[in-house]
Amino acid sequence: MDLRGLVDLLSHHLYSSPRVYLRELLQNAVDALTARHTLEPSAPAGSFGIRLYADGSEVRVEDDGVGLTEADVHTFLATIGRSSKRAEKIAEQRADFIGQFGIGLLSCFLVADEIHVLSRSARTPDASTVEWRGRGDGSYTVRTLPASARPRPGTTVTLTPRADADEWTRPVQVQALARHFGSLLRHPVSFSDGGADGPGIPVNPEAAPWERPYPTPGARSRALAAYGEEVFGFAPLDTIELDLPAVGLKGIACVLPEAVPAGRRHGHRVHVKGMLLSEQAEEILPEWAFFVRCVVDAESLRPTASRESLYEDDTLAAVRDALAERLRAWIARAAASDPDLLGRFLRAHHLAVKSLAVHDDEILRMLLPWLPFETTDGHCTLDEFARTHPTVLVTSSVEEFRQVAAIASAAGLGVVNGGYTYDRELVHRLPEIRPGAAVSDLDPATLTAHLDPVDRETELAAAAYLAQARDALAVFDCDVALRTFQPASAPALLVDSREARHERTRSQLAREQEGGVWGDILGALRQEAPRAQLILNQLNPLVRTAVAIDEPELARTSAEALYGQAALLSRRPLRPAESSLINRSFLDLLAHALRKDS
Repeated sequence: MDLRGLVDLLSHHLYSSPRVYLRELLQNAVDALTARHTLEPSAPAGSFGIRLYADGSEVRVEDDGVGLTEADVHTFLATIGRSSKRAEKIAEQRADFIGQFGIGLLSCFLVADEIHVLSRSARTPDASTVEWRGRGDGSYTVRTLPASARPRPGTTVTLTPRADADEWTRPVQVQALARHFGSLLRHPVSFSDGGADGPGIPVNPEAAPWERPYPTPGARSRALAAYGEEVFGFAPLDTIELDLPAVGLKGIACVLPEAVPAGRRHGHRVHVKGMLLSEQAEEILPEWAFFVRCVVDAESLRPTASRESLYEDDTLAAVRDALAERLRAWIARAAASDPDLLGRFLRAHHLAVKSLAVHDDEILRMLLPWLPFETTDGHCTLDEFARTHPTVLVTSSVEEFRQVAAIASAAGLGVVNGGYTYDRELVHRLPEIRPGAAVSDLDPATLTAHLDPVDRETELAAAAYLAQARDALAVFDCDVALRTFQPASAPALLVDSREARHERTRSQLAREQEGGVWGDILGALRQEAPRAQLILNQLNPLVRTAVAIDEPELARTSAEALYGQAALLSRRPLRPAESSLINRSFLDLLAHALRKDS
């Protein structure tokens, strides 16, 4: 085979970084130890281990595992990287292993041009030592050495690093990588930078924090939180223990103390049989669970070929569903027994809970009354808002809420901003939780009905101005009305529903298609659709002055200026025609003022 081409393929397309070479060596060593314990089940725990050595000139990984016979070497190493079918018996024997012989060892060629393997089998008492040397050009040699070449069963893999691989093979880096990948391994792993003498520095001196005994539940909670902070760099709002015996999964979920942007999914640290598989495993939790980061160790999850992510199968789907249920249960416990924790959680992660409540009736019933919403009474919970406003009105967009918030509040109307993700849908479900509440969409007619009409004499006096204003704003399909409302400082209110905006789009198409079939159809639709409304406030001094204008051009300009100011206050995006109108009306009023002064 063309081993150089295969190594290039691995380095650029399979593995994310050359650093995985050490993980692959550790993985093979762990599998060998697993097989050794199967062979000798009565051996005391910790009697077999893994030792790493790095002094700058070589990297060596030695294990006390089951070792290889000469036949094993020819079966596994001499066919390295080949896709030959393994015997079914071998596959069954290796079901408890992390990796597979062959392709993992190839990763060593990312940092070295030659791999030297010495192995002695534990299956035969007088087994010989077998030496295998593989080179980056695809050639290899196999020979049998006396048993004294490796006095004890196991395997030693030695790499002579290339000069360009110094970044990954320096002693300090090898130790860091061993700690990174192997901190939760169940077999003892040690590191030394000065040869084989001495016990070496333990890489994984303690069991996983969820496996250790603690004197009290409080001590356990503090230890898990400290571990989460060490791993992720933040002090968790709380830690949730995860335990799925069916797949041998244990770990913790750390609740983020601050909100995260909607939809951003954090990667989770996933270990398989103690070996770190990925730090960015998004697929372990559903999308709505972006308020936690997890560290888990599992027995039965299936790695991909690169062993850097998880294979999407039925087991992973079941694990994802089960972990989601654990998160729901934690929210339920907080709601039932720890209102302070629940309050801090909702202040930070109400959006995540809203996304969950949309699809989860239990969470909806439990938490909807406590979720914060933007309302005409400020930010408050629906439970507080519904006590003050038996009828809850909800807008369909943020801009509609901003248009009407001040006026509706002054009129005593209770309006919720339904323009944010999930909010409108959730507010409409409030009657399911609070039977006495009524919820309806805010209709422009509802708002205008709560604005006081002017007396007949005032309306007759303003009729000429209102007619000129309607003519000036006809291009925007906008009607004009005169009312009184608070606050008096607001000269005008632009009530511009979604239907009215759609109508303007149809009107534009009708004008462009005038005379054709589509023009007739769109024109018929335009005649029946609602229009936007510019409502002038008679209580405002500027409006009282404007409606008394008897100069037609000045009246039109003032109406355009009032429309532009109301459109700006709505904070919605302006169309080019509206931007042009605002600029033109301002300049016209300025010119009029200058002429008057002169």
